[in-house]
Amino acid sequence: MSSKWVYSFGGGRAEGRSDMKNLLGGKGANLAEMANLGIPVPPGFTIPTEACTFYYQNGNTYPEGLQDQVMAALATVEQIMGAKFGDQVNPLLVSVRSGARASMPGMMDTILNLGLNDVSVEGLAKRSGDARFAYDSYRRFIQMYSDVVLGVDHHHFEEILEEAKDDRNVKLDTELSADDWKKVVAKYKDKVKAALGRPFPQDVHEQLWGAVGAVFGSWMNQRAITYRRLHDIPESWGTAVNVQAMVFGNMGEDCCTGVCFTRDPSTGDNDFYGEFLINAQGEDVVAGIRTPQQLTIHGRELQRSDLPSMEEAMPVVFKELNAIRHKLEAHYKDMQDMEFTVQQGRLWMLQTRTGKRTTKAALKIAVDMAREGLITRKDAIGRIDPAALDQLLHPTLDPKASRTMLARGLPASPGAASGKVVFSAEDAEKWVKDRKEKVILVRIETSPEDIGGMHVSEGILTTRGGMTSHAAVVARGMGTPCVAGAGDIRVDYAAKSFKVAGKVVAEGDVITLDGGTGEVFLGAVPTIQPELTGDFATLMEWVDTIRTMKVRTNAETPLDAATARKFGAEGIGLCRTEHMFFAPERILAVREMILAADEKGRRAALAKLLPFQRQDFIDLFTIMQGLPVTIRLLDPPLHEFLPHTDADIAEIAKAANVDVAAVKARNASLHESNPMLGHRGCRLGITYPEIYEMQAQAIFEAAVSVSQETGRTVTPEVMIPLVGAKKELDLMKDAVDKIAAEVFAAMGQSVKYHVGTMIELPRAALMAGDIANTAEFFSFGTNDLTQTTFGMSRDDSGPFLEVYRAKGIYEHDPFAQLDQDGVGELIKIAAERGRATRPGLKLGICGEHGGDPSSVGFCQKVGLDYVSCSPYRVPIARLAAAQAVLGKEGGSGTK
Repeated sequence: MSSKWVYSFGGGRAEGRSDMKNLLGGKGANLAEMANLGIPVPPGFTIPTEACTFYYQNGNTYPEGLQDQVMAALATVEQIMGAKFGDQVNPLLVSVRSGARASMPGMMDTILNLGLNDVSVEGLAKRSGDARFAYDSYRRFIQMYSDVVLGVDHHHFEEILEEAKDDRNVKLDTELSADDWKKVVAKYKDKVKAALGRPFPQDVHEQLWGAVGAVFGSWMNQRAITYRRLHDIPESWGTAVNVQAMVFGNMGEDCCTGVCFTRDPSTGDNDFYGEFLINAQGEDVVAGIRTPQQLTIHGRELQRSDLPSMEEAMPVVFKELNAIRHKLEAHYKDMQDMEFTVQQGRLWMLQTRTGKRTTKAALKIAVDMAREGLITRKDAIGRIDPAALDQLLHPTLDPKASRTMLARGLPASPGAASGKVVFSAEDAEKWVKDRKEKVILVRIETSPEDIGGMHVSEGILTTRGGMTSHAAVVARGMGTPCVAGAGDIRVDYAAKSFKVAGKVVAEGDVITLDGGTGEVFLGAVPTIQPELTGDFATLMEWVDTIRTMKVRTNAETPLDAATARKFGAEGIGLCRTEHMFFAPERILAVREMILAADEKGRRAALAKLLPFQRQDFIDLFTIMQGLPVTIRLLDPPLHEFLPHTDADIAEIAKAANVDVAAVKARNASLHESNPMLGHRGCRLGITYPEIYEMQAQAIFEAAVSVSQETGRTVTPEVMIPLVGAKKELDLMKDAVDKIAAEVFAAMGQSVKYHVGTMIELPRAALMAGDIANTAEFFSFGTNDLTQTTFGMSRDDSGPFLEVYRAKGIYEHDPFAQLDQDGVGELIKIAAERGRATRPGLKLGICGEHGGDPSSVGFCQKVGLDYVSCSPYRVPIARLAAAQAVLGKEGGSGTK
């Protein structure tokens, strides 16, 4: 570890750079970069992430030398600002903020106006010529510092403030005078003394070190821990601390503060976009307590606001801000999210970072920037997080559907969602987990403590806050629809209901949000499927020129197959035939087959199933238009098809012409203690060969008839499941080949076909060299391969897997993200041994991991020919496959 614990910036120079994010955190690195670019940044210094790591490794103590380096850096800030920390004539005030290397909006603590005490507040009042401003700043500091550092909850101070406003019969903070604020400050200090038994600290250096400790401490607060878990941010990274000279947006009408984006973060349009407040501090904009004003005339017109825009109210400063917008975007080559303050007509930039954006906006920005020549097409592909494409692949409200409008807010995060109303994050988590309900979280405003509930909700509705409020930023990052600032809605937390336009909506009532328009509707509104055109189609064209792995889909219904084709699937990698057996008109025949006393009886029942199976395959071959279709023969144990209720047992007994006792006896005889490892897969085909024979007949008859009808080549791939020994596959392949020869002779035409196996047992992976003598392709069934390798059930492992992840035993759920060390090693072994025997062996993966970006990266690395995934994940896999070629495992960039 270095002995340098402080990095200064300001006055046109800096000791850091933007590529030092790991050390200085995102905020500190970008402040340094802006200072080096000659952009007006209030001077300050960054205590690096290494100091946070040291703090936690050494019993919450600071490294040697930190204190002296902080004092030296503070002296430099005093010199640049011409003010002195704690001075009674011309006091320097500072902000103390966190700054992790990955943006964690609102998750950690911030303290503003630090350096105020009973003496310096008088100096600030004289210096600014505004006692009201000085005492307003002091009360803000006491409230923030007491809450964050001293642990005195902010609601105590809110109560005192509300009383003060009631006493004066005013509604807004801005209507309180200097004397009012002095009284509020005195009451605040009394509250701190009563709560802690000691007075509010007057020593400004004690204040500073208390704040630094609180920022380090907030790295381990509950909301930050939750956020890190949801976004896969390691605990070991730590946070930096940024100490920066305060500039004031609340010193009068020539002051303001705001948040802006170099492009629209919801749509991606190349419009300067943002909000500001005159005579306010930064927290006022984000907290959503006052209605923000728009930056541009265009923005004001779009929001139908009658408040003047910054372009109109402060044209000179606006022009300067707009020039900085262009400079920063060109420098970083990405859309920026910036905070600024104007103090007495002078513009200061407080931070810039890569802006969070919706996926629709991310696509547009990436494609536009590539077309503008700002970045390359490969950069554009690397910018999009594959997992976030989910946002675009899901439904929007059907414009033709009738709807009852309740209210309108701001379109804070796009997408449409319906669900039952809940009013707290805790209730959201409970309803989703225990009741399996879909919920919409309704809050006056969200705070970082709500992160868990926001994560599980279908949508989020707030009555306060703007497009840059906590709810909006977090929802956009999660891809969750959000309507913010629906001010006509009155929420009553105690009654668990809200009122709007004469209607009362209670907890459990269904509402629908349209995050693209900001509208809120009563009841559920039907949705329609997305159109994947425009920027999406363009990016996907670029993606397909780069990736080398094919992407297929897991599908057995015509709807799934057609959906996957629309999303660019290049064939079916897994058709689970057993899903076809459960349809009402087929299940009786399946049950008759299971209950039959002998082979003759089984064949009679299977003959009833044959036309259904044949039609299934005709549909799939037709939709896939000559693309490969891998059909897995029956896999689950037979007991899954048998009835369990008395009514169903009676019905099947009657249809099969046996008594109820016989059905119950067959049920009992098929019962298995561990069916996952039981009589299933090829074990069924070996004991009841007639089942696989019927399926093979249906496949080949369908293939020939579609080939005859369309003139296209149809190449079925017949997959034998759960093989653990070559002899199993030999027997099954012989049976399939025999049926193929019979069908081709009878129909007067043959088609090319392949017989292969699913590698889903560790033994199969290890014996792959032997099995490849018979198998023409391998498909890795990673769902079962993970179960059999870990020796745990996908359906039952949830409760203890969470504990394992929390204790760091497994970093990820191995059923969601491929375990590359164990399961991945078996895949590697099978691939190498299989291809050593059969060099042209086709290799694919068809478990759910086929749609997981990091797993797709692994498949590229081990040389698989294709991945197969559920229809909606096909575009995700296509993008991840291209990023894997570019060396980005599972992608990166904007959520």
